[in-house]
Amino acid sequence: MSNHLGFAELAIERPATVLTPERLRQAKKAYTTRFVEAALNRNADGYWLESSPDTVPARGDVVLARVERIGQLPRLESPASRRQLLFVGDEILLAYGDRYAADHVHAELPTDLGPCHLAAAGGLASSVTAFHSNLGRPTDIVPLGILADAGGRVNLIRLAPRRVVPSAMLRKSPATPVLAVLGTSMNAGKSTAAASIIRGLTRSGLRVAAGKLTGTGAGGDPGLYADAGASITLDFTDFGYPSTYKVPVPELLRLADSLLAALDGGHPDVIVLEIADGIYQQETAGLLGNEVLRGLFDGVVFAASDALGAVNGVEMLSRWGLQPLAVTGVLTSSPLASAETSAVLGARVPVVPTLSFCEDEAGRRLLERLAVR
Repeated sequence: MSNHLGFAELAIERPATVLTPERLRQAKKAYTTRFVEAALNRNADGYWLESSPDTVPARGDVVLARVERIGQLPRLESPASRRQLLFVGDEILLAYGDRYAADHVHAELPTDLGPCHLAAAGGLASSVTAFHSNLGRPTDIVPLGILADAGGRVNLIRLAPRRVVPSAMLRKSPATPVLAVLGTSMNAGKSTAAASIIRGLTRSGLRVAAGKLTGTGAGGDPGLYADAGASITLDFTDFGYPSTYKVPVPELLRLADSLLAALDGGHPDVIVLEIADGIYQQETAGLLGNEVLRGLFDGVVFAASDALGAVNGVEMLSRWGLQPLAVTGVLTSSPLASAETSAVLGARVPVVPTLSFCEDEAGRRLLERLAVR
């Protein structure tokens, strides 16, 4: 068997079924498996590998894999968000899943335990089908088996501290405004904008809860929100999702409901919610196409990389009934791009330099606009 990139056939090790606690302790753990690591720290006895030829991985299944060749991702993000250097022969604990990252890779959930790739530094085992021309080949891994115990396969949802509600009611406290941060694409500046907004609001004396609804599991954004002053930070990984790509929209709506309820449970003054990737990405478009979910947003800030993306994004959001409070993001690093955007959008949607949101005055102005909406 070969994967989508066609690297050479590799012999798949089928180790002894039972895993010793020492072997599990020595394996390098990924950020996506941080709740698994916590369980192993409590008791690493009673685990084995499910590795029969007919084993089919599912999203969130935890896999013990061997590093076969170091490629584009030479480091693995640890549960504490430290970048661990990888060596050929390392055994690593990852989670199976899909990935959509326009600036990086496209990767799909494998259909068997054959050789695949480390598709994200946060700890995603997947089959890379395409990657950006500026990147090298992905790191090759050989799955040794799916982690299992007396309860069956170890899946992230089993060990996640948060649960997704069985049906989406899509509601929140009327007193808690929700500010959504959207963008044209990945790397448009959404996370930096969200953190800057959190900083400005907290400097204004407000209690801010921050969440990320979609994306690929990594510790950078939740850490960024916390550094900016958020009183509580949560994302999809807290509910057992290593990635939200290819998660059906109805399930994502239940996740949105659960995430907003959990954030609101901390009694914040404001919730800042980031939605990953661009508004054309299939899950993002599916979520924004839901009228009830859009109705939960009291305001939207839109991040863009250039003037054309900003203007077209604002027009598309307006068709959904979402009038952005401001445009920000990478384009605001350029005075010329900012001027181009302002010349088209005028005063109805101001262009705000991202770091300006850190100022308490900007936070107050944002709150005033939220109140008007």
